[in-house]
Amino acid sequence: MTLSKYKIAVIGSGPGGISAAARAAQKDLEAGAGQQPTHILLESFELHAKTIQQYQKGKHVMAEPGYLDLRSDCSFKESKREEILGSWEQSLNDLSINARFGAEVTAITGAKGDFTISLSNDDVVAAETIVLAIGLQGNPRRVGVPGSENPMVQYQLDDPEEYSDENIIVIGAGDAAIENALGLAIQNNVTILNRKDEFSRAKDGNLNAVLRAIVDDKVSLDCLYSTSVKEMRQLSDTELEIVLNTPEGEVTQKANRVIARLGAIPPRKFIESIGIEFPSKSMEALPDLDGTYQTNVPGIYIVGALAGYPLIKQAMNQGYDVIEFINGNIVEPADQPLLERRFKFLPFGLDVDSSLERLQSRIPMFSEMNALQFRELLIESRTLVSYPEGRELDDVLAKRKVAVQNDQNTSEFYTGIVREGEMLYSEGQFGTSFYTIVSGEVLTSKVLEDGYEVSSTLSRGQFFGEMSLLSGHPRLENASVGAGCILIETPRKTMLKLIGSNPAIADGVSLVFSARELQRNFAPRAEISVLAELAGQLDKISLKAGELVYDEGDQDEALYLVQSGGVTLSKTINGKKVFVHQARAGTMIGQLGLLGDSTRVESARATVQSEILKVDKESFEKLVRLEEASISSLQEDVSRQLAGYTNMEVRPEAGAAIDFLLAEGLGEATNTLIIDESLCIGCDNCEKACAETHGGISRLDRKKGPTYANLHIPTACRHCEQPHCMKDCPPNAIRRANSGEVFINDDCIGCGNCQSNCPYGVIRMMYPPEPKPGLLSWIAFGLGSGPGENTQKPKKKKNKANGDGSDRVKLATKC
Repeated sequence: MTLSKYKIAVIGSGPGGISAAARAAQKDLEAGAGQQPTHILLESFELHAKTIQQYQKGKHVMAEPGYLDLRSDCSFKESKREEILGSWEQSLNDLSINARFGAEVTAITGAKGDFTISLSNDDVVAAETIVLAIGLQGNPRRVGVPGSENPMVQYQLDDPEEYSDENIIVIGAGDAAIENALGLAIQNNVTILNRKDEFSRAKDGNLNAVLRAIVDDKVSLDCLYSTSVKEMRQLSDTELEIVLNTPEGEVTQKANRVIARLGAIPPRKFIESIGIEFPSKSMEALPDLDGTYQTNVPGIYIVGALAGYPLIKQAMNQGYDVIEFINGNIVEPADQPLLERRFKFLPFGLDVDSSLERLQSRIPMFSEMNALQFRELLIESRTLVSYPEGRELDDVLAKRKVAVQNDQNTSEFYTGIVREGEMLYSEGQFGTSFYTIVSGEVLTSKVLEDGYEVSSTLSRGQFFGEMSLLSGHPRLENASVGAGCILIETPRKTMLKLIGSNPAIADGVSLVFSARELQRNFAPRAEISVLAELAGQLDKISLKAGELVYDEGDQDEALYLVQSGGVTLSKTINGKKVFVHQARAGTMIGQLGLLGDSTRVESARATVQSEILKVDKESFEKLVRLEEASISSLQEDVSRQLAGYTNMEVRPEAGAAIDFLLAEGLGEATNTLIIDESLCIGCDNCEKACAETHGGISRLDRKKGPTYANLHIPTACRHCEQPHCMKDCPPNAIRRANSGEVFINDDCIGCGNCQSNCPYGVIRMMYPPEPKPGLLSWIAFGLGSGPGENTQKPKKKKNKANGDGSDRVKLATKC
């Protein structure tokens, strides 16, 4: 047994570890070249940066986030895997980093100033302080379904060039899965499975690359969204059959191999053996750290992925900073200037660290996030503060204007200023921002059908805006800021990423969402706190398109709230299923099961992928016993539905027409153009008018589209309840107006993602038209094209750099 003593022991030589060791080595060099090293870098692998060594060969590594500067004694810039590894190896030599490879740590005991690190070869290292930079990659998350332990299922890809002419399924939606899929698609047929409906966790570069590849006919890469694996069966020595759960139901697909990149989980058993605590039992939880990356065990620090954020640049910055902290130096994190802008005009008057601590302590929902994760959330979100009308507001607006003018590069990070009483949004508007209240109050109000205004006051720690985020339907109330109000406004993509990666936050948001649905449908005047307890007892059911909620003739004492998607109700008449009703998100079905006969008189089937909330008899009785409950509105709703059913029964042709419309996707539309062909004479003036309105490019194709009887659905935007085209738009160029229209703004970069995501062929990639001469010039001199015509041709480049000879970029165009 060999005993060596050091001031600092860094365990793990990934980006954070090697940067920490490099800073410690630089400190040793500055103290005197002849001095014995006061640091040691311990790595269980035979080479440095094991995770990056295992990246696929030739992988292009991005230097994100772009808004952060690098702070490290090792260099790092966007380049290939091999170049980065070579650069770090050079740093190991140039800085004389005291590194031991093949040194696996088996145990850590002792206390600050006297830690003992046991190695697998029985050697022992003593250290005053320890920096854990062990990452997560040694613990890949398993698929966890029957057949997933088959040797043809692997959790790592070293070199995609090893495989050719195979059918390969890649499971995952993060950066590793995307990069593996892109590398394999060069020589194989690849399908990537994404259990969500978009790539919300991917870096922008990978997001753009995978979406371009999916729509490129020359690349053998397909994507199945909202899809998970149910089972894997071995057919032969070289082939698997994979059973998939898709939005359309269960399907099977054959593959020669499966590569699962589902992320990793912390090596919790080892970490807890050291005495380090986790905030919860959730497998997603990460250790709590203070502002210097120190754990609850004094003298033990954590940096890198295990600290909460796995990006290389951030890990390297943390590695540099932690050595400075250990040496008693106070350094500001690299993202400090951005957070200073976020907090610039808050009334606290506190520094960044104190502001962060105060904000997080006031929001229970974010309590399970560690400090680094919370910092990242605030950088991606917007802070808003309200001021009363008067001199104080005028002064702060003037100061903010000057700050923004002097700092154009990061102007978007500055605190947003709103007036007390100002409306954040109004009932009926569309929007996807998620708001969290840090202090003060937000007032919400809604006028019921009987004219009674229901209002409520939301206070510190509460959130709102989740209904539009999760269901896609418009805002259901008015929301205005009160006095001294501070809000965090989180954009849709960030919130979906947070919900997807943090079960505690996902459960909390889902619970309040369900409680507010109960409030809206049963007891508008009841308190959310009362309804949340009931909501937690209800079953939430996920349905694929076409899946039954209940069937005609079933005995079922329950009603159902449609939270997202839609449900089609049909009834058997003369031996044939006839449409009787379409229930959209925000409505309920099956009320007769509780208010009348429990025998179902109709069938209910999901029109699209849907989420519904089941309210059984016991829960329903609790709801209607509430003082604030309104049973009369439920009875009126049932009467209206029964009248509608009867109308459809006596007019089966109407039900057949609606069946046709729903089959063409109008169940998710909010605004659709339908042409009555018994009246249309085919003059095409509608297309010409559309083209003339939009510079010569018609956004309507009258002739295309399906027809039933005299109903024709031309190719025009449906402004879907949850727009497919909004998914994975890198510049966030597709927006929804407050009135509901989905539009594309000038930020479009022409990536084509929206075109591939739209299931109705509405979006086209077109060259922007050149300016047309005026109408008089056309009439008098024949200059340019006529009304509704576009004869402009893209100019040619001599070098044809864009491949198609255009010196302009095709941009997304839609109605």
